[in-house]
Amino acid sequence: MKVSIITVSFNSVNTIKKTLESVKNQDYSDIELIVIDGKSHDSTVSIINEYKSYVDKFVSESDEGIYDAMNKGIAMATGDLIGILNSDDYLHDNKVITNIVKFHKNNILDISVGNVTQFNIKRTIRIYSSKNWSPNKLKYGFMPPHPAVFIKKHVYDKFGLYKLNYGIAADYEIMIRFFLLNNITWGYSGLTTTKMLIGGVSSSGIKSYRQITKDILQGFSENNIKVFKLFINFRVIYKLIEFIKIKKLNEK
Repeated sequence: MKVSIITVSFNSVNTIKKTLESVKNQDYSDIELIVIDGKSHDSTVSIINEYKSYVDKFVSESDEGIYDAMNKGIAMATGDLIGILNSDDYLHDNKVITNIVKFHKNNILDISVGNVTQFNIKRTIRIYSSKNWSPNKLKYGFMPPHPAVFIKKHVYDKFGLYKLNYGIAADYEIMIRFFLLNNITWGYSGLTTTKMLIGGVSSSGIKSYRQITKDILQGFSENNIKVFKLFINFRVIYKLIEFIKIKKLNEK
């Protein structure tokens, strides 16, 4: 089984080396690494070029944001299975892809969901697990961690890519479309696939909450799935508690 890993970068000079190293060090050989750069103006491209023998496809050009870049990568992918690895994240260990492939071979599934560890520059903050997640929880404002979701290429081909009319939650809309609207087959891998840096576009604290909530509700509306707005908005209590905990840890 061929696995395509798509890495999206923009001015990622401080982190992308570790991202690329984590793919390079995998003990699974049939990996297609695709890097889509948003025309960085720091030394990101120079670092990527240092790994040109491991990067199968590379583009550095202006885009319409992170989801546009992801779509470019998916369109270029030739693997059976696709994973997204952002340029400030890295694979958890060198057996991640081997174990993901083994899980998919043993279970005929369209999508697997797993776990990530979230960290700041000092320490691991928490494990974000999909163990107790189910598609119905999307209606309450909860999705599996995006970096731990591995999706068969044919799912994108059949049901579409990330929609660019969403601010910072196009990943949530695509989960609604895949899991609730089209009832794809899925399973919980039990694998911790990714170490994820806190502070990305969708984890930047309370400021992003309103925009994410708006996007989530728009996603349900566009897919003609009824949901109680109160359920989506009510998740603010959990998010506030989480934000306060992370803020305190960052201050230590």
